[in-house]
Amino acid sequence: MKYALREAERAFDENEVPVGCVIIHGNRIIAKAHNQIEMLNDPTAHAEMLALTSAFDAIQNKQLKGCSMYVTLEPCTMCAGALVLAKIENIYFGAYDIKSGACGSVLNITNNKSLNHISKVYGGILDKECGMLLKAFFDMKRNKENGLNNYSVN
Repeated sequence: MKYALREAERAFDENEVPVGCVIIHGNRIIAKAHNQIEMLNDPTAHAEMLALTSAFDAIQNKQLKGCSMYVTLEPCTMCAGALVLAKIENIYFGAYDIKSGACGSVLNITNNKSLNHISKVYGGILDKECGMLLKAFFDMKRNKENGLNNYSVN
């Protein structure tokens, strides 16, 4: 999860919502990504989606059986659906997303017995660190909107 946090910090530095993701196969990172929605002007450029594309390329397969994803925020419906289609084995996430999380918070797409695959999901990993980065980002955005330029993470 610490590698995913590094990716989230990169997103923060690029003025993107700080979500980072890595995909592991065996003991090796095969993909890493962070949100690039603003940079690519693409609402689907979530860290998970970009990491999935990289992972498919890395293992030359459209399915990620035996792979695990570490992501700093609970995946949304789009990402959770893609994870099911990719047949990813394990999903480890940091902060829960009580507004749009689709791995148990609002919906539970990754554990829906009607779908063709069920992923094992583990939430709350380094949730404090992941949540603090998100909070700092949105506090900074609100302060800028209100004309306050002196923002401190402390």
